This record gives sequence, C-alpha cells and structure tokens, in this order.
Amino acid sequence: MQIKIQNTHSLPLSSPVIIAPMAGITNLPYRRLMKSFGAGLVFSEMVSANGLIRDGKKTRELLRTHTDEAPLGIQLFGDDPAVLAQAAAMVINDGALLDINMGCPVKKVIRSGAGSALLKTPQTIAKICAAVRTAYPGPLTIKIRSGWDETTINYLEIGHIAQEEGINAITLHPRTRTQGFSGQANWQHIAELKNSVNIPVFGSGNIVTPDDALKMFSETQCDGVMIGRGGYGNPWLIANINELLTGQPLTIPGVAEKCTVALKHIEMYEDLFGERKTLLDMRKHLCWYARGLQGASHYRVALQKTDNLKQAIELTSTFFSQASLEE
Repeated sequence: MQIKIQNTHSLPLSSPVIIAPMAGITNLPYRRLMKSFGAGLVFSEMVSANGLIRDGKKTRELLRTHTDEAPLGIQLFGDDPAVLAQAAAMVINDGALLDINMGCPVKKVIRSGAGSALLKTPQTIAKICAAVRTAYPGPLTIKIRSGWDETTINYLEIGHIAQEEGINAITLHPRTRTQGFSGQANWQHIAELKNSVNIPVFGSGNIVTPDDALKMFSETQCDGVMIGRGGYGNPWLIANINELLTGQPLTIPGVAEKCTVALKHIEMYEDLFGERKTLLDMRKHLCWYARGLQGASHYRVALQKTDNLKQAIELTSTFFSQASLEE
C-alpha cells in the first residue's frame, strides 16, 4: 500500500492497518508496541498548533519518536490556517506524514474552533488545506467525520475540497460530531466517499474484531482501516487483521503472552516517563489487557489501590499467572 504525494512520490506502508491518533493514548510506548504487531502507520497524539509555535516544551515532547515506529504520522489541530501552516513547517523533519484533525468531538477542542467544529465552515477547511499544503512538502492527510450533525452531513463536500487543495488521503469516521462515539458508524459513507474522490480513503469506526476490518474493506473498498479503541489492550487485533488479509492462521494469545506484552508495555513506559507517571498512566492499559480474564474485576480494584510501580508489576504478574480466559 502506498500514499501518493502530488503524483510524484509515495509513502509505502507495510500494512493497510493504521493506528488512530488518540489523546492520552498514542504516546511513544503505545506506538512502538502497536508497530511491533504489524501496524503500517502509527500516529502521534493530537498536537496543538498553537502550543507548538509558542515553543511549549510539553507540546514538543509529544513528537518524541524512535526509529522502530517508522513511519510516524503527526497530527496537528487548530483553527487558524496561518498558525497551522507555521506549525506544519516546524514538523517537517519529525515524521513521515502530517494529518490535520477535523473530526475530534471533544468539547475543549470544539470550543477553540478546531476539530469537528471545522466541519461547520467548509471554506475554512479549504483555507487550512491550501495553507498547510504550501508549507508542508510531504504526505498530507485530513481526518474528518460525516458532518456536524444529521442535518449537516457534508463529508463528500469536504472530500472534494481536500482533493482540490492537494490533500493526499482522507480518513473518515462516519459518525457526526453530535453522535460522539455512540451508535453505529455508517460505513456506507466511507464507500460513498471512496467512490467520489481519486485519493486514498481510510475507514474508521466500529472495528473491534479482525472480521470487522475485512467487512469494512469488502463493503467500502477503502484503502486502509484505522484502529482506535478496538486496539486498547489488544495489539493482536492488528496482527490478526494482517493474518486474515494474507490468508495466514490467526494468532490467538494465551494468558502468558498477554502478561508478557503488558509487562513489556510497562517497561517501555517507565524507560521514557519514569516510575510515577508510569504507575498512573498504565493502570488503564493494564485493565484493558485484563479484559476477558477471570478475576479481572478484582484485579482492577486492587490495581487502583497500588501506590508504587513495583507493587503494580507484582500484582500484574500474580494475576496473569493465576488467571484464565472466561468461558
């Protein structure tokens, strides 16, 4: 799979399975782990264009990378074409691809005029695409939703604007902003967008099993699938999708393998962020790894009561050594 760049270059991807940019989730340890399971492209967390140009140290930390996660996609958010263009120029050498977020439904982002708020003003989207395309020479994509609400479905209009302004690919999460993450994603919108534009279209939404991914490919003819919440505690989803696509038998992880991967995740996290942040941040990931195992509810309660990382690691090792898959 390749993402073509202005008809002269392309970015090759080893797999059409892409990890979505997710705030508070897709930091470097998470991305490295997902890449090791076969993701073709991983994305940074959302990076504020305003924060970046103001030289915020915390914002810059979101761009920390490692060679084993390449190619890395960077996602910016903002509402000002000039600011986004300036930020885009600043990250030219930080990743292999740049994405502009036009679909985030979070209230804090919406209030700033960014994310899915942009769907209400297609003319602003056109200006942003044009400005960033001029500033950024590499692969440039956007991520959108179907529309702001059911009365303003405009993903086809946005798709054509993006194509005309030199955007190289579009990811569509086929829910409206007002839906949030509730209800069923309308995959028909992905199929209609794919039929309407001549650039790659990536589909997102409701992919929690390998069969879901194959069904999306079949029903929409999309060029890639983007995995979000379905990958929480389940990097095997990526491997399984790739296995189905290539006709290989599925890798079904046992409890011991789940434990090994969870502990590896902790190790990478601590190496980068230190003990305290690892303890606080990894709790949610460990709870996800424990899903589907007998005794997981008791483990989650005990995990929240741990006050140091060593204790959390010992608790995790003990739980997984005694756990079994629920019937």
